[in-house]
Amino acid sequence: MTVHIKKCTLKDLDLLQEISVETFTETFKDQNSPENMNAYLKKAFNLQQLEKELSNLSTEFYFIYANEEITGYLKVNTHDAQTEIMGNDSLEIERIYIRKNHHKQGLGKYLVNIAIERAVELKKQKIWLGVWEENESAITFYKKMDFVQTGAHSFYMGDEEQIDIIMTKTLL
Repeated sequence: MTVHIKKCTLKDLDLLQEISVETFTETFKDQNSPENMNAYLKKAFNLQQLEKELSNLSTEFYFIYANEEITGYLKVNTHDAQTEIMGNDSLEIERIYIRKNHHKQGLGKYLVNIAIERAVELKKQKIWLGVWEENESAITFYKKMDFVQTGAHSFYMGDEEQIDIIMTKTLL
């Protein structure tokens, strides 16, 4: 399998929206009401919101391709783009999604390693993320990548409050 990464630009806005909605829906539709899913998708993945995020100099998006097919994406944040105040020595993985038919192919690990490389290039000391407390497979994956639980925060899926576990990896 040939894998390559492409940093997203504003020209990729429509494709970013498509892959974002598809992968988020695949991941969470069975555990959430259609109303809450639709509310979140409209809020988080509308073109204006994604354009704002893509234009933020403290946010980067990357597509991952396997054999020339887009299979997922990564969103990382630094500085004030982070969803929690973690300091300027941190990089956040806010989104990391792989299309369901490409799970278990090592692509998630590839994206985490891209985030780690970016953190090292930017001289960050730690990398962190929030993962839904009920997403056991993701939590297991992050533990294998040497992330440890360091806290929790609220995440709103429509009008439902859910808890994300904050997991951190030190890069020293």
